[in-house]
Amino acid sequence: METKVFRVPGMTCGHCRMAVSQAVKGLAGVAAVDVDLANKKVTVSFDPGRVDEQAIQAAIEGAGYEVA
Repeated sequence: METKVFRVPGMTCGHCRMAVSQAVKGLAGVAAVDVDLANKKVTVSFDPGRVDEQAIQAAIEGAGYEVA
């Protein structure tokens, strides 16, 4: 299991939290997602054998948020 922190400066509210969390949790291999609105960070624990960082970033971007 690996953990990666993604900086997502466009998140501002509970809807942002829910949209990003649902997008990332929908990926096979993602074990946990923690969205920190105050610090604009998304922490993801995942199985690198099933999903990679690029797929997680793509899911965040697919939800409408830029990863810095």
